[in-house]
Amino acid sequence: MQVQIELPISFLNDIEKIKQDLINITKSYQEKEEPAEFLSRQEVAKMLKIDLSSVHNWTKKSILVSYQIGGRVYYKRSEVEASIIKLNK
Repeated sequence: MQVQIELPISFLNDIEKIKQDLINITKSYQEKEEPAEFLSRQEVAKMLKIDLSSVHNWTKKSILVSYQIGGRVYYKRSEVEASIIKLNK
């Protein structure tokens, strides 16, 4: 035997409002994405312990992705780190 309870509409509306409020609060407290950190060519060369010419060559070969603004070239740190591949042994 099943027992069915009918709840007042105002109660159901209150529950729905609380549910929406919780969704909104959750969205506002979600972890914010950190802004991208850009590195100069010199910083990339120093980070990877390579010569500037290697940074240039790797950019031309699309190993590294570069961004430019006002004649200056930058690299996203996350993309430089992601370009390092694991060697199979």
